[in-house]
Amino acid sequence: MTAPKRAAVVGIGQTEFSKYSGRSELQLACEAAKSAIDDAGLTAADIDGTVTFTLDTNDELALIRSLGIDELSWTSRTPFGGAGASATLQHAAAAVKSGAAEAVLIYRAFNERSGYRFGQPMQRPPSARTNLHEPYGLLTPPQVYALWYQRYMHAYGVTNADFGLYSVVARRNAARNPNAWFFNRPITIDDHQQSRWIVEPVLRLLDCCQESDGGVALVVTSEERARDLRHPVVAIEGAAQSSVLDGIMSFNYYGEDLTHFVEAEHTAQQLWRTTGLAAADMDVAMIYENSSPIVFYQLEAYGFCGPGESRDFIADGHIDLDGTIPVNPHGGLLGEAYIHGMNNILEGVRQLRGTSCNQVQGAQNVLVAAGRSAAILGRDVS
Repeated sequence: MTAPKRAAVVGIGQTEFSKYSGRSELQLACEAAKSAIDDAGLTAADIDGTVTFTLDTNDELALIRSLGIDELSWTSRTPFGGAGASATLQHAAAAVKSGAAEAVLIYRAFNERSGYRFGQPMQRPPSARTNLHEPYGLLTPPQVYALWYQRYMHAYGVTNADFGLYSVVARRNAARNPNAWFFNRPITIDDHQQSRWIVEPVLRLLDCCQESDGGVALVVTSEERARDLRHPVVAIEGAAQSSVLDGIMSFNYYGEDLTHFVEAEHTAQQLWRTTGLAAADMDVAMIYENSSPIVFYQLEAYGFCGPGESRDFIADGHIDLDGTIPVNPHGGLLGEAYIHGMNNILEGVRQLRGTSCNQVQGAQNVLVAAGRSAAILGRDVS
């Protein structure tokens, strides 16, 4: 019996990451997309599928008109925001493996700092979901997430200074990354503790991700086709997502035990079961972090350490570049940029190509985790 073919990432592209791009979101998407197509050694005529987020403002028809793509046979969008980042790989791989498309362009672009700001309350139509928390003053992601994080802090005796341990690592990595907004700007734990409160006593400014303008794109095709293209094959070994009863986007304060990230745990179980891999097989972890505490939850959910052990795990250097599982070598969403987690996938590809500015030597398996969605990227060694 012939094994099912794998999909592979063959092209990556991005714009610069800034606080004021000075151009439209469509132009950002097109610039990133063209860069990814060129990186793959393909042309716009080769693209026959697209994947993006439900939140992306860039209409597929406007994009293909601007790029000169002749026809699409597959389009899809992942739900919500960053929680669906890794699900874009799942959608693209599903299209390629099923034969629905041969070359899928994944894109995400926005002016999230100069156009509108996720960190500020936004006017929007009432919904059954947001009406459960917005009337009580939970209007922004830090406010909403802090309600969840505080239970973890109480249960395990974790302080805001402990969360700062991750922020310091992220900024140290970003300081060595020329693409990062915080290039050459590391911080200390004292800097973290002197930054202003956003939600006391849970989150300070230096716990929160950036607001960024920019675009990111990837091209996914079959492993067989990838072997004939210009870069080493970066295979999508597996991809999964999970939505559970009482869950809300990428946070959860209705569950029975708020010290766990149930969706991430279920996603991890799917990945390990379907790939035959485990946490111990991962060489690098790209972890979505719109704020520092979510890294604690995901380290535990994916089995890198036990419940309540993340603080000591980070403090002991395990997530450093020379640690047992380097996390976000590019600086992550706190240090590089916030492009809804998609720039984390680009860094995962660079690690497997061996082209990262903070290269983890010998990296063969990379976990790209976004809470309720995740994927494993692997370097082909055949």
